[in-house]
Amino acid sequence: MAPDSTTHEIPTRRDFVKGGGTIVGGGLLAGCAGDDNPESSPIETTETNETTGTQTTTETESYTVTMEPAGEVTFDAIPERWVPYGGGYADMGVALGQAGGLAGIGGADRYYTYVYDELPGVDVDEETIERNPEVRTKEEFYELDSDVHLYDPQMLINWFDWSQSDVEEIADNVAPFIGNLIFRRSDQWHDYRYYTLYQAFEKVAEVFQQQDRYEAFKQLHDDYIADLQSRLPPTEERPNVLLTFEGTDEPESFSPYRLNDKGTSKKQWRDLGVTDALAGTDIENLSTTNRGEYDYETLLEVDPDVIIIRGHERKSATEFRDTVLEFMQNHTVGSQLTAVQNGRVYRGGYLRQGPIHNFFLTERAAKQLYPDVFGDVTSDNELFDRQAVADIVNGDFE
Repeated sequence: MAPDSTTHEIPTRRDFVKGGGTIVGGGLLAGCAGDDNPESSPIETTETNETTGTQTTTETESYTVTMEPAGEVTFDAIPERWVPYGGGYADMGVALGQAGGLAGIGGADRYYTYVYDELPGVDVDEETIERNPEVRTKEEFYELDSDVHLYDPQMLINWFDWSQSDVEEIADNVAPFIGNLIFRRSDQWHDYRYYTLYQAFEKVAEVFQQQDRYEAFKQLHDDYIADLQSRLPPTEERPNVLLTFEGTDEPESFSPYRLNDKGTSKKQWRDLGVTDALAGTDIENLSTTNRGEYDYETLLEVDPDVIIIRGHERKSATEFRDTVLEFMQNHTVGSQLTAVQNGRVYRGGYLRQGPIHNFFLTERAAKQLYPDVFGDVTSDNELFDRQAVADIVNGDFE
């Protein structure tokens, strides 16, 4: 998008109630008008008892959330309407009980909501997502008039040709940006701090003042991962894994991913203790600047125990095996691969996963990698308590 010098005079909620949030300090968006010396001030919240009709007014202080690259972001009220860029941050908001305020998304094509079908009482408004599936222009941000944007602003600059002044304009006139591109760590422009999935999730919990939900999620997650890890075979008996991308049903070439990249999109495989089949090679992780591919001959030189292919996130395990795996089994060179011969070629996980996604993707990966322990990937074995996850989302926890 080319820089837009047009002066927008579209009124927003911020024109009437300064509730969206302001950028302070020396961070990325410092210098917004009127925000040079923010002070904590009470926020009045009125709640009505549905039985008695009695109204109770409480006061809370404004609060600041610090996250790179935006720096310190001060909120005068808890955000209600929000827009995330990708499925990871969207899933964080849903996990924190904020699905009702989702106003749109930056990339709906990689937000996988079907997992919520397995969680009682958890869903999102698909029509809202369909109406605003690619929120990436200033005009769309003005139109949606949200209270916070869960975007890495440097991603807008490096992927969509925004300027620094574009970012500042929207932060000042609509609502702040707060987020960090965390799904991979191979982009040269990302020269500031990264966050793990749960570190970023904790920041989003602070934004929505849902720290109790976050803590409940983290405890459930930690117990889940610890249980799986306690059942893993010894290190020397674990498979080496090649993670790649190819979205067609008849793959002829592949884009590389490296499991040693600490991005959140590889979390489940790291937690399950696998070895990167590309270790010791000069093949680099896919990134903004590295768009290289390799063929079956190169793949055969590595000959991994397990191949995991991204780009088939909406297929079932059976659909994947009946298309991609079957093609590879009939391919002159592909059929020579050990993983193909053993039927150990599987669907990859989402690039942008949030905490709910991660429960499901870790379960899938455990069954792909260790079927003798956790059951076959096509089985209905459940490795975590769906109701426990749903209860936290729905606020039914202590």
